[in-house]
Amino acid sequence: MSFEKRILCIGAGYVGGPTMAMIANKCPQYKVTIVDINPDRIAAWNSDNLPIYEPGLYEIVTRVRGRNLFFSTDIEAGIREASIIFVSVNTPTKTFGAGSGMAADLQYWEKTARHIREASRSNKIIVEKSTLPVKTALAMERILTATANGIHFDILSNPEFMAEGTGVKDLESPDRVLIGSRETPEGLRARNELIEIYANWVPRERIITSNIWSSELSKLVSNAFLAQRISSINSISSLCEKTEADVTEVARAVGMDSRVGNKFLNASIGFGGSCFKKDILNLVYLCRNYGLDEVADYWEGVVRINDYQKERFVLSMLGAMFNTLAGKKICLFGFAFKANTGDTRESPAISISRRLVEERADIVISDPRALANAQLELKDIKEKITFIEDPLSAAAGCDAIAVMTEWDIYAALDFKKIYETMRKPAFIFDGRNILDHNSLFEMGFNVFPVGKPPLTHF
Repeated sequence: MSFEKRILCIGAGYVGGPTMAMIANKCPQYKVTIVDINPDRIAAWNSDNLPIYEPGLYEIVTRVRGRNLFFSTDIEAGIREASIIFVSVNTPTKTFGAGSGMAADLQYWEKTARHIREASRSNKIIVEKSTLPVKTALAMERILTATANGIHFDILSNPEFMAEGTGVKDLESPDRVLIGSRETPEGLRARNELIEIYANWVPRERIITSNIWSSELSKLVSNAFLAQRISSINSISSLCEKTEADVTEVARAVGMDSRVGNKFLNASIGFGGSCFKKDILNLVYLCRNYGLDEVADYWEGVVRINDYQKERFVLSMLGAMFNTLAGKKICLFGFAFKANTGDTRESPAISISRRLVEERADIVISDPRALANAQLELKDIKEKITFIEDPLSAAAGCDAIAVMTEWDIYAALDFKKIYETMRKPAFIFDGRNILDHNSLFEMGFNVFPVGKPPLTHF
């Protein structure tokens, strides 16, 4: 079959996989190939058991796979064939050397850039899809043009703003698509070619353009602002608990101000996921690198509040359950960092589980999609934890339930039946404020929400 364009994505993860599946779905005239160095991941994408869970993704992949969407481990062939290459490789936080714990680890990105240069036989448009520090495109340009082989590369920044759990919806109807480029004739031509791809289904007014440095920085800043709102309302939740105010009522009053808005104002045990903490720390590192220490301190405070909120939740459990958790059985409802995904990266449940084990509690973890990943995250203490998918079975014989993830199924459970199977006094710590607290109290539970007065029988 003849295709108008041949598009390659290097990296078959949470961003590359869904994004390319959507492009293939909306653009049957293009051939889209996704490559990865991990053969098991590629095998999973070619199977009925996709490596990631995202509502609606399976249906799209199975519809277009083999038609114009292909998964492969042959990276060199993919590079040679494609005219447009999306780079969507992992950029974790460094765990070594200068910037350890804050700066982005760009070793995989650099290896990919060198691989592209060595395998290319024709001009390419390279699209940064990974979240990268500002000015990374300049480094990529220097790597790609380090040899005088007569091949021209245009670098574009096209950060991804989809949210896990609603990724397919966000890709199908995005708030905006941002494309950054050099302001040169070549850069503008490359930018227009990428615009033409998205214009197959995204209204033109939602496709915005900028210079390449603004685009790179916009992704970090967007995630930092969202995380900031979560930490802001969580900081107020601690004050609400001291003053007997209700954080939900406070958030509602604040959110009705049109200048503020009501999104990301739900108090909880804190944010997780692969982006927020990593991107804020990257922003902090960049600010310190440019001598902007006051700015760095400000954004670092967002992460500190998030860590504080998780520790505060554990201490609340400890205080409520008579200042000892040793030998008590606690069931965690949920382990994914948010509902409708199996992703557990930086989930608050990780640190909370570890802290509960430190307090010598017996832990039972239940989650409809993330149990396999939970076992990987806690593999070093796995023998001290029980993993049970069914929440009713998981809660049986427990002293307490702690809601970690806002899965809809938890609000719909038969808590009367659960209460009968638990040890007494029975506790519920609602880390997401998704349950009917008054109803649970009437059943006999001692209920501890986030940012609200507890409901106790003693």
